[in-house]
Amino acid sequence: MKKTWIWALFCLTACESKDSPDNSHLPYENGFIVLNEGNFMDNNGTITFISGNDAKYDIFQKENQRSLNGSVTGYTEAGNKGIILVDNSTGGQDLIEFVDAKTFKSTGTIAAGQIENPRKALKITEDKVYISAWDATGSWPNTYINPGYVAVVDVNSGRITKKIPVQKGAESMVKIGNEVFVGNVYSDDSQITIINAVTDEVISTLNTAPNPELIGVDANGKLWYFDGDLRRLNPTSKEIESTIQVETGAATPSKFNLSSDKTTLIYSLSYYDEQYIERGNVYQMSIHDTKFNQERALISRVFYGLDVNEGTIFGTIVPSFKQAGYVLRYKENGTLIDSIKVEVGPSKFYFK
Repeated sequence: MKKTWIWALFCLTACESKDSPDNSHLPYENGFIVLNEGNFMDNNGTITFISGNDAKYDIFQKENQRSLNGSVTGYTEAGNKGIILVDNSTGGQDLIEFVDAKTFKSTGTIAAGQIENPRKALKITEDKVYISAWDATGSWPNTYINPGYVAVVDVNSGRITKKIPVQKGAESMVKIGNEVFVGNVYSDDSQITIINAVTDEVISTLNTAPNPELIGVDANGKLWYFDGDLRRLNPTSKEIESTIQVETGAATPSKFNLSSDKTTLIYSLSYYDEQYIERGNVYQMSIHDTKFNQERALISRVFYGLDVNEGTIFGTIVPSFKQAGYVLRYKENGTLIDSIKVEVGPSKFYFK
């Protein structure tokens, strides 16, 4: 009888273990990622992982016992891998780190010298990722002496298979069907490049005002971008369907996002006061509006980074680039939810 009882207990324990797998070895499966730039000259960028309201700090260092050694400029996931873009303050030292997306253990590196100024990462398929890059090897004010490019990365081999030349200062990318639209910043180039994401070839370019920043695709399938004015583009015909003039005086509009249902534009409007302190607010406007809203603030605060996901607005606060920053979460009606301490220079997000 005693042996039977012991065997039954063993069987129950074993069955529970088999039917209820231990997920503690997948600590980064559910939640969202905060990319912390760090102080650029200190090369101390990090990644924070937040689940609920619990923050895990510098998770790459924690899981691999080494730092990223640069500013963290971008991140995406494909094929169960995380792709981290690292921009070192020394030319020729930028690189790409691959990790297991659920454990953050390193799985490989595209070593320094193979990419320069990586900016954004965009998943094309589970096997392929695009990375926009400035290749800005000059000195101010002639920083952008080279064309930008989009690096095509094979996720399985962890290699760059091609570099597609685009305009200088290449940065924002939006995928629509089998086409990827590429914008740029700072370089004063005036075009959007369109790439066939199947053949990895440039199809065409669209003329714009300088520095078109791509925002995203709205609920009606139209592409929005900002180049000094707000424009709505038909991605099929490639024709501009609407232009909203933006005249804000000394204030600067930036950090444009679409709401979770893609019917509202959410953005920042800011300026610097006499003490060179940035002031401003967050605003919203419908995709059907014909006039730019700079009068009715949604959130009375200016953020370093701004994003929207599943009905929540995420803003980052950077007190300085020598101390920890914060992530503030709001409902889309502007009501504050909470504040979470992160690391130095929080700027971007990746939502699992």
